[in-house]
Amino acid sequence: MFKTIIVGTDGSERATAAVGEAASVAKATGANVHVVRAVSGPGGDPEAEAERAAETLRREGVSDVETHVIQEDASEALINAADQHGADLIVVGNKGMTGAQRFLLGSVPNDVGHHAHCSVLIARTG
Repeated sequence: MFKTIIVGTDGSERATAAVGEAASVAKATGANVHVVRAVSGPGGDPEAEAERAAETLRREGVSDVETHVIQEDASEALINAADQHGADLIVVGNKGMTGAQRFLLGSVPNDVGHHAHCSVLIARTG
């Protein structure tokens, strides 16, 4: 069903949930996984965050994993990576915004869900 999966990470709890969901789907379908870490400003160690997510996927039994650090808004990075790699699925974590904050700022899952050319799975966190 799925051959290529894009999963976004930023090192957060919701990203960790997304990586776990991507691992489950990839193991069940034999898909390869592209880990995308978008960078839109200074801070953190994006390469290390992407590699930690890739290592988690490999520990879970996904052997075909690539990492990409992309200088773009997170939504655009995920959508563009999916288009570039012919992805069948994008996996993202849910964003912790509610109400007016979500209305004013939007959210990565919302943007990806509305603009992606493939299926989108939103991993829920507690």
